Amino acid sequence: MSIPFAYLGVILIWATTPLAIRWSGDGVGFLFGITSRMLIGLVTGLLVAVLLGIRLPRDRTALLTYLAAGLGLFSAMLSVYYAVRFIPTGLVSVLFGLAPLITGVLAHFLLAEQLLTPVRILGILTGITGLAVMLWTAGSLGPGAPTGIAGMLVSVTAYSISAVAIKRIDAAIPPLATTVGGLAVTVPLLFLVYLASGTALPPDIAPRTAIAIVYLGVIGSVLGFALYYHVLQHMEATRVALLTLITPGLALGLGHLLNGETLGARTWIGSATILTGLLLFEFGDRLQERLLPAREYTGQGS
Repeated sequence: MSIPFAYLGVILIWATTPLAIRWSGDGVGFLFGITSRMLIGLVTGLLVAVLLGIRLPRDRTALLTYLAAGLGLFSAMLSVYYAVRFIPTGLVSVLFGLAPLITGVLAHFLLAEQLLTPVRILGILTGITGLAVMLWTAGSLGPGAPTGIAGMLVSVTAYSISAVAIKRIDAAIPPLATTVGGLAVTVPLLFLVYLASGTALPPDIAPRTAIAIVYLGVIGSVLGFALYYHVLQHMEATRVALLTLITPGLALGLGHLLNGETLGARTWIGSATILTGLLLFEFGDRLQERLLPAREYTGQGS
C-alpha cells in the first residue's frame, strides 16, 4: 500500500474519530460505546484477515507486539472515551497533539532515532506551556474539564509508550495482524471493566449512536489502525506522531460545524501554543540549519 495514501487515510479517520466517540456514547454510556466498537472491530478484522489469507504470526516477537498494541489501545481508548464527556471533541485532538513530544523523548532514549537538540527541547517546553494554559482556562470549559484534560494526558502517554514499544520490538508482521492481535488483547479487558462497572445493557440505541459505533468499529478500529501500523512500520515513530499536528484543525472545525462546539480565546491560545511547540520540535532544527549558514556567510562577508 502507498505510504502517502495510508498517511492521508489516517489523517481523515483521526480527524473524525473524536466526534464519533462523543456520539457513540449518547444514550448508551461510554463503556458500552467503546466495548461494542472494539468487539465489532475485532470480528471485522478477523473476517478481513481470513478473506485476504493473512495469518496471525504466533512467535515471541509477534505476541509481544500484540501485547504492546493491545495494552496501549486499551489504556489510550478507555481514557479518551472517558475524557470526551468533559471537553470539546476538537480539544481532544489538540491535546492528543502532545504525542510527538512524549514520543520524541521516549524515542531518544529507547530507539536512538533522534537527539533532543536545544530547539527540540524548546519545542517540548513550549508544548508544556500550552498545556499549562489549557489547565489555567479549564474552568471556562466546565467543571469537569480538568478531569477531561487529565484523561487525555493518560491517553496520549499510553499511545506514545505503545508506539515506541511496537517500533522497538520490530516484529515485521502484517499491519492487519497487529491490529487484530491488539484488539484480541483489548476486547477481553474491556469486557472485564464493563462487568465490573455493573452497567446494564441499554434498552435501545439511537440511529446516530449506532452509526457512530459501527463507523468506529469498522473504519476507526480496523482500517484506521491497520493504516496506522502500516505507516508506523515504514516511518520513524516521531514522524508518525506528526499526524497529531495535522488533525487538530480538522477536528476543531468538525466539532464546531456538526456539534456546535465553541472554544474561548484563552483556549485557542493554549491550542496554538501546543501546536507551535510541535512545529518547533519537528521543524525547528531544519529551519536553524537553513538560517545558520546564511548568518555565517554574512559574517564572513563583513
